[in-house]
Amino acid sequence: MGEIHSNLINEAMACDANLVVPVMVEGCSEVFEGLTTLVDVGGGNGAAMGVVAKSCPWIKAINFDLPHVIAAVAPKCNGVEFVAGDMFASVPKADAVFIKWVLHDWGDEECIQILKNCREAIPKENGRVIIVEAVIEEEEGKHDKLKDVGLMLDMVMMAHTNFGKERTLKEWEYVIKMAGFSTFTVKAINPVQSVILALP
Repeated sequence: MGEIHSNLINEAMACDANLVVPVMVEGCSEVFEGLTTLVDVGGGNGAAMGVVAKSCPWIKAINFDLPHVIAAVAPKCNGVEFVAGDMFASVPKADAVFIKWVLHDWGDEECIQILKNCREAIPKENGRVIIVEAVIEEEEGKHDKLKDVGLMLDMVMMAHTNFGKERTLKEWEYVIKMAGFSTFTVKAINPVQSVILALP
């Protein structure tokens, strides 16, 4: 069951990457400006870095995931380097870290540890961590279907993880600041996901 579940998750994340990353390259190109190396933490089969390698050929794209994931997928993406490891121990050095739909799997304590390791992997000057996640709307009295989608995603995370959750802007600010970042910005890229750019 574990391997089947892992494969399904990796395929779902690849489908999402093939939709989201081109939108980022088009609408958030500034996050990639000036980069020569980019590491995707929890990158699964490397689909996100495959899109980056094609769209931004000057960037050395690195896909970082657990050893069993890398062993199963490594040869699948041209132009992508595959590195095995554990994001709770360390993250490979790069100009920037890309982390998509990973942090919502974890509670605040684990999320802060992952983000600290990401911060240590980037340069103090001009380094950045590019987070792609949902930012839950918390405006009182405002009701729309997109807010319902965010709440539904939050319930899915609570059902499928021990401490995972979707986060509000205040909750993102908490984990980012506790991980030692000085500032961050948020830019919506589609109705559900946002690019959160954390700077050291």
